Amino acid sequence: MNAVMMVAGLVLLLGGGETLVRGAVAFATRMRLPMAVVGAVVLGFGTSMPELLTSVSAAFAGAPGIAIGNVMGSNVANILLILGVAAVIAPMRADAAPNEDRIWLAIATVLGIGVIVQGAAVGRIDATLLLIALAIYVWRALNRDDVSEAVEPIEGMGTGRMTLLLLGGLLALIGGAWLLVEGAVGIATALGVSETVIGLTIVAVGTSLPELATSFAAARKGESELALGNVLGSNVFNILAILGLTAAIVPIPVPADLSVVDLAVVAAAAAALLFVLFLGRIGRGVGSLFLLAYAAYVGWLALVG
Repeated sequence: MNAVMMVAGLVLLLGGGETLVRGAVAFATRMRLPMAVVGAVVLGFGTSMPELLTSVSAAFAGAPGIAIGNVMGSNVANILLILGVAAVIAPMRADAAPNEDRIWLAIATVLGIGVIVQGAAVGRIDATLLLIALAIYVWRALNRDDVSEAVEPIEGMGTGRMTLLLLGGLLALIGGAWLLVEGAVGIATALGVSETVIGLTIVAVGTSLPELATSFAAARKGESELALGNVLGSNVFNILAILGLTAAIVPIPVPADLSVVDLAVVAAAAAALLFVLFLGRIGRGVGSLFLLAYAAYVGWLALVG
């Protein structure tokens, strides 16, 4: 039953996320918002809603291992798994990632690890710091975008349909997040596996499926800039927005079984990405190494979990 709940939750999260993004983009174009706002804010937050609602639901359910593990595990999966798959499909040029995006990845990673290790919980003061950084990041993203003209409204998207997409997507996300967390907690309890391990692996990969699909499609089309930007932006939003907003709503106790190794892997994954970007290219060899590293990390979690 727990497995069924998890699968149903993932399906609702995927469907709800896609529906919400479609409705949000339609609303943004109806309001004649600039492309920068649609891309950086509407799509950025929209594709992060599965992670956000899952972490908030986990925090309210008293499952901090899933709440924090989801954020940290998603960042590791984004780099080692998703970017690894994309690079194996089609090598990527480093110049597809602007220097400022690389800097923000480093800033977000340091802040995320910092607020976790500094005390027994990620509280509202920590959340304020993360959300201030998020505001600066979004402001910089909007001001960096040279395309300032408004986006044309989507044809055939009336107010009624747009409202249904927004409400339906949000309800699906809320229900999916609840089912995913309840199923994950049930599986962890039944198998004697740590909630943190479940959060770092199954939940993290599940909520990262939209990013995987986007990067996979972009890599097949040879759009390395989109695939790489998707990973960089998602990792920044995961820490600054997801961890920040979740802790602002309900402070999250740091799970005792979130080890130094887990945080080191988060830092190492970000550092490895920045290093290969400095070298100038993410080829199939690097992508394969990323995938092997992710398999090794998951194997280690299976042994200690």
